Amino acid sequence: MEQKIRRDLNMGDNLRRLRDSAGLSQEKLCVKLQTMGCDIGRSTYAKYEAGELNIRASVIVALKKIYNCSYDEFFAGLE
Repeated sequence: MEQKIRRDLNMGDNLRRLRDSAGLSQEKLCVKLQTMGCDIGRSTYAKYEAGELNIRASVIVALKKIYNCSYDEFFAGLE
């Protein structure tokens, strides 16, 4: 169980780093995601970054398009 929490927190750190690099607030990012068909509210997204909720693959696909990055960026540091 402890190992899973650590991985989720690392994924959350990566999500936060990418969002910060793009200069977006959680709210603005959620608006962009919603226009791409991902029905994500700010509180749900905050749980992704906190490692409290596993992110859906469809959200990662949309985030990749928003950030114009590779999938590796989302999984950096995960073992």
